[in-house]
Amino acid sequence: MSASRSETAQDAGPGGESPGGDLLAALLDGMDAALCAFDADGAVTHWNREAERILGWTAEEAVGRRGFDGWAVRSEDAEDVHGRLMGVMHAHGRQVHEFALLRKDGGRVLVRTQSAGVRGADGRPAGVYCAFSEVHAQIDLERSIALSEALFEDAAWGVVLVDVDLRPTVVNGHAARALGAGRTGLLGRPLGDLITQGVEELESALQYVLAEGPPRAPAEVWVTLKTNDGERRRCLRSAFVRLASPLAEEPVPLGVGWMFQDVTDERLAQQDADRLRFRFSQLHRAGVAAAEFEDPMEAAACYLDFALAGFADHALVDLCGPGERLRRVASTPAGTPGPVTAVVGGGIPVRYRAGHPALQAVDRTGPVRAGAPVAAPEAAEAWAADRCWPRDAVYALCVVLRSRGLTLGVLTFLRSAARPAFERPDAAYGESVAARVAAAVDLAVALGQNQQY
Repeated sequence: MSASRSETAQDAGPGGESPGGDLLAALLDGMDAALCAFDADGAVTHWNREAERILGWTAEEAVGRRGFDGWAVRSEDAEDVHGRLMGVMHAHGRQVHEFALLRKDGGRVLVRTQSAGVRGADGRPAGVYCAFSEVHAQIDLERSIALSEALFEDAAWGVVLVDVDLRPTVVNGHAARALGAGRTGLLGRPLGDLITQGVEELESALQYVLAEGPPRAPAEVWVTLKTNDGERRRCLRSAFVRLASPLAEEPVPLGVGWMFQDVTDERLAQQDADRLRFRFSQLHRAGVAAAEFEDPMEAAACYLDFALAGFADHALVDLCGPGERLRRVASTPAGTPGPVTAVVGGGIPVRYRAGHPALQAVDRTGPVRAGAPVAAPEAAEAWAADRCWPRDAVYALCVVLRSRGLTLGVLTFLRSAARPAFERPDAAYGESVAARVAAAVDLAVALGQNQQY
C-alpha cells in the first residue's frame, strides 16, 4: 500500500522523508481490505496493496489520477461511479455501493464499497476514502457471519464453544436446554460442575481435538447431567472442530467447537430392541434344548440356564408344599456362578417371613420387584440374608409359577450390585420364563416325579 508521493512540509523528516507518511503507508499496506482515497477534486491520493491485488493497478499508476474514468471503470459508467463516490463527501456516515470496475488486464470485477467523507482541520469536506472488496469475498464473509449467528440462535442441535482450558465460552439455546442450564450460567465454568459421570471422556475428546484435530466421524458420549430435578443420563452424538485464529502466521488454537444432538431416546429404543431380540432368541434356544430332556424338571432347569444369560445372577425355584408352605427344589450355586441344579435330598421348606417378596408374589398372583434399601455392602448382605437369599443379592424379581389355573410356586431372579435394578420390561420377561418353567413343573407333578425334589 502506498500513500501519495507528495507529503506536507510539516511531516517531512531529514533527507526529505516523512516518518508520518511512512507510518500511514505501513498501516494501509497491512489492511486486508482494498482502500483508496480521493481529495476534494476527485484525484486519487492513496492506493494500497490490496487494491493493487484486486485491480492490478499499482500505486504509482493510480495515485494522481482524477477518478476512475478511462482506466478503472468503463467510460459509460464513469460519471455515475464518480458522482456516487464524491457525493459521499457531503453526506453523513458511510454509504455502501456496488460497482463494476476494470482490471488492468481488461477484465471486470464487481466490488462492494464502503465510502465516507473526510473533513479537514477547518471542518470542511476535504475528500473521500473508499474501502472495497470483491463481492463474492464479501458475500462469503457475510455468509460465514450469518451461519455463525444461525448456529447460535436457530440450530436444531447443541453448539458449545470451549476455550483451551475446556471451559464453555459460547452456548446456543438448544445446548442450554439439552444440558439443563441457562446460556450464561454455563460460561466459564468447568464441565465437571455440570456433568457428574462421563466428564472425563468428554474432556479427553476435547483435548484430543486441540492436539490432533477433529475425529473423522461423530462419537456418542454418555453423560450424567446435574439438574434441579436430580440427575439425568443422556447420550449425546457429538462432533468436534478445532478453532484456530486465521490472523496468525501459524495456527493458534482458540478452542473447540462441540456440536451435539441428544439421541438418548433413540439409543434406549435401540437397546430395548436388541434386548428383546436376544431374549426371544434365548427363549427359542431354551425351548429347543428343553424338548430333548425326558425329565420335565431338567427341562425347567434348562429354561432357567438360558434365561439367566445377561438377565440375572441367580435363580431360585420354590414350589408350594403342604399348607401352602414354599419349599426350595432348585437353585443356582450361592457362591460362584453355575447352572441351576436340584436341591439334594428333595425339597427343603424355606423360612420366609411374612411380607417376603416371594410370598407377596403368591398372594398377588403377579410379579414383585425388590431391592436393598441402602448401598452399604454390609447392610445389603444383611438384607439378602434376612430373606434367605445369597449374600451378594441386591435386587430381586419374584414371579409366580402358574399352570392350568393353579399356583405351583415362585420363581425368583436375583441380581448383584454389578447389575441395575429390575424394571417392568424385566418383569414381563420373567413372566414369560416362568410360564415355560411352570408348564414343565406341572408336567413333573402330573407324572408324579415331583416327590423326589
